[in-house]
Amino acid sequence: MTTDAAPSPGMPPETTPETPGALRRALGLWFGIALWKRILGALVLGAAVGYAWGEGATAIGWIGELFVRLIRMLVVPLIFLTIASGVAALADPKRLGSIGVKTLGMYVFTTALAVTTGLIVATLIAPGAGASFADAVPRAVATPQDPARMFIEIIPDNPIGAMANGATLSVIFFAVLIGAGVIAAGKEAEPVRRLLASGSEVMLRIVGFVMETAPFGVFALIAVVMGTSGLASFLAILKLGLCVLVGSIIVTLVIHGGIVVRLLAWLPPLPFFRGIADAIMVGFSTSSSSATLPVAIRVAERNLGVSPPIASTVLPLGATIGMDGAAMYVAMLTLFAAQAFGVQLTLADYLVIAGTTTIVAMGVAPVPSGSLFVLAAVLNAIGITPEQTAIVVGFVLPFDRILDMIRTVPNVTSDLSIATAIARWEGEMDVAEYLSSDDI
Repeated sequence: MTTDAAPSPGMPPETTPETPGALRRALGLWFGIALWKRILGALVLGAAVGYAWGEGATAIGWIGELFVRLIRMLVVPLIFLTIASGVAALADPKRLGSIGVKTLGMYVFTTALAVTTGLIVATLIAPGAGASFADAVPRAVATPQDPARMFIEIIPDNPIGAMANGATLSVIFFAVLIGAGVIAAGKEAEPVRRLLASGSEVMLRIVGFVMETAPFGVFALIAVVMGTSGLASFLAILKLGLCVLVGSIIVTLVIHGGIVVRLLAWLPPLPFFRGIADAIMVGFSTSSSSATLPVAIRVAERNLGVSPPIASTVLPLGATIGMDGAAMYVAMLTLFAAQAFGVQLTLADYLVIAGTTTIVAMGVAPVPSGSLFVLAAVLNAIGITPEQTAIVVGFVLPFDRILDMIRTVPNVTSDLSIATAIARWEGEMDVAEYLSSDDI
């Protein structure tokens, strides 16, 4: 192969940058590194560059935005195709009911444990003790949606409109109906079953393509956060940040890794965490459970050995209601506010906080800072006024991005650990594939 480009002075022709062999070797070296290691390297490098560059890092923010848009572009079609094909693949409506009940039960169970963890950690560290709101700018929080209305709106007026608006629960509902219809139609619907399965596989391939851009997107996202917020933001709210960090570690390692994966799924936790590293780092950098969903489905099937029917029914539901990190954080913020305003809490108050948080956390939007939008409902339950809530939100919001990144990790590990447990119980798991994650 020839080229019109002249070699650099003193450089042999075979070693010029334009040499295809050199390019192939460079690409081989790049793709020879596990994706999660490339993302981790980009995360560390992005933090260093952002810290050194400061506000100037916003100049590369468009790279991170492109990556997030690519991921979000896939969410709705992926949810619809994977759930519809997964339900259709079950072939037995009774199994769908069994899986659904177990999944909902597990999400309530882990959310309650996460809330309890948040209450215990915040009680011990007492982040609100001595907190000053002198410089806080009150920020009003919208009234949380009425649970009855939210339940009604799960049924879409227009399924296409629900997809266009990103109404995840409505898309899930419609996809389940499509899958159930395929089961009921039997042999006549076999072409539709194959079409859905093929569409799901195509979407996962596209996710694979998009994930190759993740190191660049993560680099830019972290650089911008570190350049605009930096370590000073975390230090300014150190006690609350410490609560979130300690609580997230406990929820991720003890509850999800120890209780769900080790005790309930009877599997070693290390391959689990190795296998989901890509999803953890995408969740951390984007602060969005929804944006992480395509990656979560991919690693569940490819690294954990979870069958497509389980991954495609459990994970999209989890990205909507499985908010362990958010539940833990709302519980912590509630105690933070009570401590800061000098509200004395009784055992009954703690039980009210635990119950209310467990319920409202399932309505947290899977977007950055979504937890703050349900805080008012919990604070109101213990007598904290809307004006006081606005002050708390105004105090926390400037620092919330870094805290949000941390607490998104247990949101992601919650979904994947529950999908692993359900797959194990249902006999829908390739254990050899799961254990091979040790080699990733």
